Amino acid sequence: MCRSIKQLRRSDEAATTGEIEAAALQFVRKVSGYRAPSSRNAEAFDAAVRDVSVSSRRLLEALGVDVEEGPNRWKPRAEAVTHNHGDGEHTHAEAAS
Repeated sequence: MCRSIKQLRRSDEAATTGEIEAAALQFVRKVSGYRAPSSRNAEAFDAAVRDVSVSSRRLLEALGVDVEEGPNRWKPRAEAVTHNHGDGEHTHAEAAS
């Protein structure tokens, strides 16, 4: 799991609620170490995503970032990228900038 969370504070366009939720999900995945929670952990996992989303939106708005209702506009690139984080080389789709 090494995909980067997209920066949502941009001068050229507003952040969307979908982008905030996607970033929150990625953050919770990274912190928990789970790509998807087990049924036993799903409630706590989903609550954490909601909490991080609310906190992230509050932060962005306090920083003067416009937040609009809308989808996640982030689209992964189709090509695979190989790199090494010190734990062995691996390949996965890389995030578009």
